[in-house]
Amino acid sequence: MIFGHISHVVANHYPKAVLAALDYLKHTDFEQMESGRYPLKGRSYVQVLDLTTSLKETNLPEVHRQYIDVQYWHSGMERMSVATDLGNNQTAGSYDTERDILFYTHIENEQELICRAGNFAVFFPEDAHRSACRENEISTIRKVVVKVAIDDLEEEQ
Repeated sequence: MIFGHISHVVANHYPKAVLAALDYLKHTDFEQMESGRYPLKGRSYVQVLDLTTSLKETNLPEVHRQYIDVQYWHSGMERMSVATDLGNNQTAGSYDTERDILFYTHIENEQELICRAGNFAVFFPEDAHRSACRENEISTIRKVVVKVAIDDLEEEQ
């Protein structure tokens, strides 16, 4: 997992595909975009999400196997939880190959992040994460998620 602010991206610290996603996030006007899914390069794509935060207990932790999440908080604030997926968490259902998502009932050793406008986080397949949790009050957030195909990272080597 990587956590930072979009105003301070050091180019040589990231794989090329992640850097391209961060560049896209930094230079796109998300005020003018409707929520929804947009194609990017290759198998990668963008999701513009307008969400309402809720209690942590109502949001299931998730992992992805085929994509890396590059999440960017355009507006609002949310509390996220993250933990290394050691493979011993109880699943809340089967892996959905079409959506590339597996939900857990809970994850061990969660660490929390407070994510504000301008922050970004990169979640790799080994990073279980729980999104859209409220900090203090319920709030609305606009989050943009670039789904970077794992294949795009492999092509860099």
